[in-house]
Amino acid sequence: MILTETYTLSNGVRIPKLGLGTWRIDDGKAADAVRQAVKIGYRHVDTAQAYGNEHGVGEGLRTSGVPREDLFVTTKIDAAVKTYAGAKASIDGSLRALGLDVIDLMIIHSPQPWTAFRQGEHFFEGNLEVWRALEEAHAAGRLRAIGVSNFERVDLENILDKGSVKPAVNQVLGHVGNTPFDLIAYCNEQDVLVEAYSPVAHGAMLDDPTVGSMAKRYGVSVPQLCIRYCLQLGLLPLPKTTNPDHMRANASVDFEIADVDMDQLKGAERFRNYGDASIFPVFGGKL
Repeated sequence: MILTETYTLSNGVRIPKLGLGTWRIDDGKAADAVRQAVKIGYRHVDTAQAYGNEHGVGEGLRTSGVPREDLFVTTKIDAAVKTYAGAKASIDGSLRALGLDVIDLMIIHSPQPWTAFRQGEHFFEGNLEVWRALEEAHAAGRLRAIGVSNFERVDLENILDKGSVKPAVNQVLGHVGNTPFDLIAYCNEQDVLVEAYSPVAHGAMLDDPTVGSMAKRYGVSVPQLCIRYCLQLGLLPLPKTTNPDHMRANASVDFEIADVDMDQLKGAERFRNYGDASIFPVFGGKL
């Protein structure tokens, strides 16, 4: 079962192959969603300072009835933070909000603040300052692993060339019709695990007729096919839901997509319609 399988990060830390995403889950509902997921068998939960639900996620983990050492939590430094002092304060703030002594994985949410996302500036010096704070917290044992999110190759090279600790992960938008193959290949070369957020295109993939037809042939749901696609590419998918039935279904992906079908999915036309999520920078819009 996928919920018992793990990847091993470059520093030897093991991370569950499937995680629960919590973007746009209200803080007041996050604890119950996390408890439900853990009860089902999830051991990996992904949150962020920008989500505003670290407190609820932490409460859910602490009250889940599962030993802390058996759970894996990821959070992210706010994209607007680009100073050493700001990053140190952010790390302290997340530890307090989560109510934990140690965070399993903490990552830089974006190489640019959201207001400047993909606008040309890479904030190289600022990201190195944030990375220095993460490295120090990692050395102090407060963070078990550190990484990045939404980083392009040039952003990764900045950290790899000038940092002291290799990023353990790069969390990126990844799904059928929007799979950054070149970036994935580069990350694989550097032993940086790629995590895929919005593996079902924030739900918009449910309306794709090609994926729907293929899922029907396999006797699975569209989300199950999309999650399996990511896993077969060696990615770590982070589907988001508060529905326990969907949590169970998302973890029921013990089937294999044939090579010919994987090739079709890899070659899918560029996906652009993200519905109400299209306003967010990661989906091509602007806040």
